[in-house]
Amino acid sequence: MKKIFFSITFLSLFAVGCDNNTDEFNNNKDASYDVTPEVLFSNAEKELVDQMTTPSVNLNPFRLLSQYWSQTTYNTESRFNFTTRAVPDNHWNNLYRQVLGNLESAKGLIAAQPASAEQKNKLAIIEILQVYTFQILVDTYGDIPYSQALNVKILLPAYDDDATIYPKLITRLDAAIAELDDSATSWTSDLLLGGDVAGWEMFANNLKVKLGLNLADVNPGLAKSTVEAGFAGGVTLTNADNITLVYPGSAPNYSPLFAELVASNRNDFVGSNTFVNALKAVGDPRIDVYFNSVNGTHIGGVFGALNGNFADFSQIGNRFRVAGLPAELFDATELNFYLSEAAARGYSVGNTAEYYYEQAIRASFEYYGVEGVDTYLAKPEVAYATAAGDYKQKIGTQAWYGLYNRAFEAWTSYRRLDYPALAAPANAVAAADAQVPKRLTYPVSERTTNTTQYQAAVAAIGVDRLRTHVFWDVVDTPAKN
Repeated sequence: MKKIFFSITFLSLFAVGCDNNTDEFNNNKDASYDVTPEVLFSNAEKELVDQMTTPSVNLNPFRLLSQYWSQTTYNTESRFNFTTRAVPDNHWNNLYRQVLGNLESAKGLIAAQPASAEQKNKLAIIEILQVYTFQILVDTYGDIPYSQALNVKILLPAYDDDATIYPKLITRLDAAIAELDDSATSWTSDLLLGGDVAGWEMFANNLKVKLGLNLADVNPGLAKSTVEAGFAGGVTLTNADNITLVYPGSAPNYSPLFAELVASNRNDFVGSNTFVNALKAVGDPRIDVYFNSVNGTHIGGVFGALNGNFADFSQIGNRFRVAGLPAELFDATELNFYLSEAAARGYSVGNTAEYYYEQAIRASFEYYGVEGVDTYLAKPEVAYATAAGDYKQKIGTQAWYGLYNRAFEAWTSYRRLDYPALAAPANAVAAADAQVPKRLTYPVSERTTNTTQYQAAVAAIGVDRLRTHVFWDVVDTPAKN
């Protein structure tokens, strides 16, 4: 696959494609800006990556749900209080409005253009990104508006059963892949893959593997066929094929991590004792990249606590404080761990669970420029043959270590495999029911404006609580709640 990284120099976004300097436009109060589909598509890509990457406590709590980080100035979100800052509303709105909404608008404009191979590629790529976004929404909330969600004529959409959405997403992916023609051009404004159609086919195959594995405990037949088809189509196995957005590193287009850790001039986050102590116990050298040391050692802040003096704890590593830090939607560490799990479940994916387990760890060490992977893999507590537990514990533990900057995927892995064995802090809010959250609750805005459909969704899932499981998370409890 030809790998292309684009920086976001396009962000004169809202000025592109706007004819607003004429008397006719200025005298017409009802006139609207004509935004090009290229701008809409690029905006959707950036909004998606921003939302999945940012550590903002207003937008993305997943580094806290995975207990990678602890808080200092406030501990609200570490105690699983997400309503004070309307986190469920913000995550929901960003994905529905800024990502799916922009993509749907771009789709309408492209569909109106003359038919061509390029047009088909553009529409197929939109489909792939919409499937990815809907998957994130399902995995976050459970039942969500899907069938009616993007119909502008339906202001109060009904919620679909989450178990029925996944098979539809797989069908959409298959159809989109069939439409891709890598001999033709596609989006010139593509920030993730530079319009590389073969790259988008790999993206779609990665997504099939991801969707398929999540189905493993509820629909084994569809899970197996989906994962095997995705693998056969070609997936990200090396860091050279990571699907990445490169931030230019200048205002206002900093890396979301730089924006929160450096540009904000705040000291809100340190390494969590849960994660720091786990890395220290196994002698994982990646700890020196993940966190800065304190007088030659690493000290994690107590998860859920107010951790006093920021300087007393290991701060987030310097690598993550770079203004132009890239962000991934898929990477080799993630995909190799998926394939390790798939092989352990008996799927035909070309090699063994042990092979992909080791490849995932190697990819992580390589990505972070850390030496000593052979020594690490030889440790009895790390080696696949001798590490504690069954495949779920082995893979779940190492995936937690390796997906450090892919916190949503780490949270999903934890829910699917039930490892690592995370516990809620003793001071978690009552709404957490003394558990690490298995989902986010629905937005308050849905409860107040889409009341009838919201109430029907709550009746379907049982209770709108953080402990309610999404449909595929059945390892602990066979019921949805």
